Amino acid sequence: MGNHYSAGRHHRRNRTDSETVVSHPDYKYGPSPYNAPQIPANSNKMAALSLPYANVDCNLRALAGQAEGFGRLAVGGLHGSVYHVTTLSDDGPGSLRYGCRKKEPLWIVFDISGTIGLSSYLNVSSYKTVDGRGQRIKLTGKGLRLKECEHVIICNLEFEGGRGPDVDGIQIKPNSKHIWIDRCSLKDYDDGLIDITRESTDITISRCHFSNHDKTMLIGADPSHHGDRCMRVTIHHCFFDGTRQRHPRVRFAKVHLYNNYTRNWGIYAVCASVESQIYSQCNIYEAAQKKVAFKYLTEKAGDKEEACSGCIISEGDLFIAGTQAGLLTQSSCSFHPSQHYQKWTIQPATMELKHVLQHFTGWQPVACPADHPPSH
Repeated sequence: MGNHYSAGRHHRRNRTDSETVVSHPDYKYGPSPYNAPQIPANSNKMAALSLPYANVDCNLRALAGQAEGFGRLAVGGLHGSVYHVTTLSDDGPGSLRYGCRKKEPLWIVFDISGTIGLSSYLNVSSYKTVDGRGQRIKLTGKGLRLKECEHVIICNLEFEGGRGPDVDGIQIKPNSKHIWIDRCSLKDYDDGLIDITRESTDITISRCHFSNHDKTMLIGADPSHHGDRCMRVTIHHCFFDGTRQRHPRVRFAKVHLYNNYTRNWGIYAVCASVESQIYSQCNIYEAAQKKVAFKYLTEKAGDKEEACSGCIISEGDLFIAGTQAGLLTQSSCSFHPSQHYQKWTIQPATMELKHVLQHFTGWQPVACPADHPPSH
């Protein structure tokens, strides 16, 4: 799956656009065993880059258990039958809502393209894959709610135009775990695009495109929710495209950010609040008017006497267009992703990676793979 991080030495040199690309002794490079996605041929280097998961589109269920990072155990509807969405209606037989409420494992695919207008949150129950490959499905009005569920995969959908108080594109709370959100395009909701709160954990957000929005991604909703110390989230190969803030904003959780591209934020890129531990690795930060990427907010945990902020470690990040990191000089952060998983696909933060993320994040016109039975 491309170039894998090899756990070991911690390389923490960051770069600005005035520096040349430095070698990273912590990474092992080599040709990908899979075919890389087609990339605009504007440079030989760019054509050599590969994104993770190039093998997951060879078979319908090849997504299951393949996420990198904290959501790596998510199997979705691997062990269930295939459910076909045959109508764009909000509810009723053949609808997305009808399939998502069923209690048994299901791999949900779409036989049609178009917009599904949701009149209320659509609750996704455990052991579901909502697989938008092969069609172009847009959810609007409300969003998905992953409530007290586990093993859910959401892939290749669009979310736009969610209206109403507390309406998020994807709301993950409470006590949900083993979640993977991959290749989704999200924009223009009244609250958040993805919110992860109330002790939900072991989640990966990958290859998503976020745009036209204010409060993009919240991890941990309130300093009184000290049970959120259990939360662990990986965000990688995502494109935060001019969204105003929260890429993400974090309370309590451990968050691994790698190979994301964040540009033109309106307040900050990444915010560390009460007791959060953020590992920012080989990301690209490109400022517009607001130059500082990292922000710290001090809050008091509900079970503590003194207020504190969180911590951020930046390793191999690229800061361009005059971006200032804004890192605190001293950090008490002890979190490193290798304490929790041993490999992940990563590239150095380069301009070539930036162009790849601009083209290959969010909804993609990929075919729906055949559901081949496993070979024995």
